[in-house]
Order: sequence, then C-alpha cells, then structure tokens
Amino acid sequence: MLFTAALLVPAVAAAPKPDYAINSDKVETGVYLDVKIKADPALAATCLSEGRKWAEKLHLENVEARRSEDPDLVKWRFQRDYQFLSVIDDRYISIFRIDSWSNGNGHSIDTILWDKVAGRRISIRPFFQETVDGGPTLIAMQTAIIASLKIALEKNDRGFAGDAHYRKQFEPTLLRIGPVSLASSTRDGKSSGLIFHYGPSLIGGYDVGLFRAFVPWQTLKPYLTPEGARIFGGARPKSDADGTQ
Repeated sequence: MLFTAALLVPAVAAAPKPDYAINSDKVETGVYLDVKIKADPALAATCLSEGRKWAEKLHLENVEARRSEDPDLVKWRFQRDYQFLSVIDDRYISIFRIDSWSNGNGHSIDTILWDKVAGRRISIRPFFQETVDGGPTLIAMQTAIIASLKIALEKNDRGFAGDAHYRKQFEPTLLRIGPVSLASSTRDGKSSGLIFHYGPSLIGGYDVGLFRAFVPWQTLKPYLTPEGARIFGGARPKSDADGTQ
C-alpha cells in the first residue's frame, strides 16, 4: 500500500511551531513531535533528545558547507517529523520518523518501537521465537514483503524484476530488511501484523508515494512467542490499508 504523495512534500511550508529549531541566514532546521507523542513524557523526551542531536549536527555541517556561498542564495530548510502510527495493548507504540529537506526535496525514513512499560525503545525480537539472519522468521517476512511489492509494482505499471533480485534488496536480517512498525487492528488492543516502510523509488518515485509492505500476523503465527501471540490478532482496518492514519 502507499502513503499519500503529500507526505513527500517537505512540511516546512505549512508546519506548526517546531518543538526544537535552529536558524541562521543560510540554514533552518526544525524538529516536530506528533501531539500523541507529546502525551507520553518519556517517549517525547527520547524523541526530542534524538531530534536535537540530529538538528544540531546537521545544521552545523550545512552552515559550514555554505559559508563561502552567495548570501542571497535561497535558504536550505531541514525538518524531522516524529509521527504517531499505532499503540498496541496500551503498551507498544509505533513511531514513523521522516527527515525532509528543501534543497532537492529529498527525504529519509525510519521507525521507532517504544515499550511504555519498560520505558525504552525495543525491536520486534520479543514477539518472535527466533530472528537470526536468514532464519525462517526473517525469510517469511522477506517473502511477504516481495509479494506485496509485486502487487504495488503491477498497480503502478512497473515491471517486477523477479524474486531473486528483491531478495538481495530486502536482506533477511532485522538490521537490513527495512524499518518496521506494528499495524493497527480491527480488534481493540491487538496488532494485525507488521508494516515495513520504504522510499518511493521502489514503485515509481515521489509522485506515487512511499511504499508500505504489510505482513499479516497469520503469516508469522508459526514463529510467535507467547507475547507475540498475545498482542497479534484481528484484521487490518481499511483506513490503514488505504494509507490513512
């Protein structure tokens, strides 16, 4: 499924007041937190701390890079947004992080999984019996991602390069298979599966949108731990499948 193309337009032009910002005559950098993230003080603190470090480093690098340029050149703008995606069992919160910049309309993406009870970021490891590189769990995820990609490519009139090609692209390791979040569900407190998030180049560019590969929990059922079996269930809501939040 796809994000709307609007997400790919740097949000600087219509953005609310940033939660952290650095400005100079050449570079403007801002960090923005979703209101639902701000409702959890510990989560907001870790996102803002990370965002500040990102902003300060990026700002300094780009101010230095532009020091010798004509002062009348357009100001570069960089922005990091932390967007709330889902909360499962009133415990596991999925966050989508997108960095965008106006000097080329580029962006990069990542996700965060926050455990409210533990008060820290976690991976999806606690939900699966094993997550070794190239193991059955990661291979099942990889296979489902490729199947989802094939459907998206056909929908957008783009050719499918074959399973072998994409198995190299979506490596079956937690660190390289792609940013992941817990999908919402029609069952309250449950997750309907995993969503893997990728840039627009896979399916047609910025006019098409970001690509989200949905892996239903039923596909992963043989590999779940007791905690995984407890939090997964139900079906993916139609609004989520349509790319809305």
